[in-house]
Amino acid sequence: MSAKLPLVAIVGRPNVGKSTLFNRLVGRRRSIVTDEPGITRDRIYGTAEWRGRAFEVVDTGGLVPDEKTGIPAEIFRQARLALAEAAAVVFVADSRTGPMPADADLLRRLRTFGKPITVAANKVDTAALAAMASAAFAEWGAAVFPVSAEHGLGVDDLLDHLTREFPAAPHEAPAPAVRIAIIGRPNVGKSTLLNRLAGAERAIVAAEPGTTRDAVDTRIERDGRSLVFIDTAGIRRKARTKLAAEKLSVVMARRHLERADLALLVADASLGVTTQDAAIAGYASQAGCSLIVVMNKWDLALEKARAGGKSVVEQKLLGDYETLVRERLGFVHYAPIVFLSALTGSKVDTLFALIDRVARARLLRVPTAELNRWLAEIDLGRSGAPAAQVPEILYLTQTATQPPTFALFTRKASRLHFSFERFLQNRLRDRYDFTGAPIRFHVRARRRQPARRHRG
Repeated sequence: MSAKLPLVAIVGRPNVGKSTLFNRLVGRRRSIVTDEPGITRDRIYGTAEWRGRAFEVVDTGGLVPDEKTGIPAEIFRQARLALAEAAAVVFVADSRTGPMPADADLLRRLRTFGKPITVAANKVDTAALAAMASAAFAEWGAAVFPVSAEHGLGVDDLLDHLTREFPAAPHEAPAPAVRIAIIGRPNVGKSTLLNRLAGAERAIVAAEPGTTRDAVDTRIERDGRSLVFIDTAGIRRKARTKLAAEKLSVVMARRHLERADLALLVADASLGVTTQDAAIAGYASQAGCSLIVVMNKWDLALEKARAGGKSVVEQKLLGDYETLVRERLGFVHYAPIVFLSALTGSKVDTLFALIDRVARARLLRVPTAELNRWLAEIDLGRSGAPAAQVPEILYLTQTATQPPTFALFTRKASRLHFSFERFLQNRLRDRYDFTGAPIRFHVRARRRQPARRHRG
């Protein structure tokens, strides 16, 4: 395992450009950026490198010191956790407004952590503004760097200063990790599940729906394997997302699915599977993610079933519920289902073994010769598809993993009938362990060899 990277914490008031600076440092759009204040609420982590020095960056929510209740107070608590593990702190201020009383209050609190503080006076686009910003913030007694996080101006000097004492030797790259997106409707317990899996409060958990707007990466080392959990924003129907930030959260959640290896679809077992749950499962399938269906709040479902005073056998109820879930999510029939309670921790540990199995299945590759021996054993006429739409498969080969993808070579290219495609998928799953993985087929017409021309 590689040594831990130095951590740089980015802090400041809402809407001063912290997330823009974070995205600039990590080199990609990782945090949501809009003009609406208070977008970043959790800790967002990323990795950066500057002149051969690697380090980690954490973006924190906008801090409002006077707010002592609700989400703002929880944001402040999350920021304190980030500061506790930071090697250096970048305090981002708005050069256009100049030093504000709230800035001075936050700076005073930050100094109690005993960490080196650097001021990034942001939104500086000209040399004249840079000189004014340096003078305006000099009274704070910290190193001040005028920057434009949006355009990259002055960021080089800031990075030179921040990384001057970081290890200069090339850092060993971390082992490849399984990336797991936690997806679902708002308020189904995604963040609670993340915290339970991580064994620490890494995401804000509150009764207010839609608490998570960005995606939070949490790396867990377990049994020699690295797992990166991505707690995404609750996905609503587009018609129901009014704020620009919420709409962007949905877009970002779907983008994170495209980068994930595996998705945990979290649904509320006490309510059953909704139409929106099915739509979100479809997003994961379209992205090519492997999938595990997590029926959370199973303790509430049990209470609900027993509320009528009837004796309920949990095992029988589990079987009935699984049947209902399979009916609603028939198009992702390959996804295993687990019933648990993230709040109490009941059966959460079973997820790790299941994740490991699904991650391995995603990487399974079957040799071409073995595939074609398997194909010769199957009666394709029993697929249920019309006889005219059962193709003559000349041979079959696996062209990719993640997800498992197969090429069917036929005499002529045509789209597979739904029944025939499902038949092939099911027979493959009967023989090989592709648990949780979508299987894709591509039909290719075998090229005919051109006739040889004989010279007369």
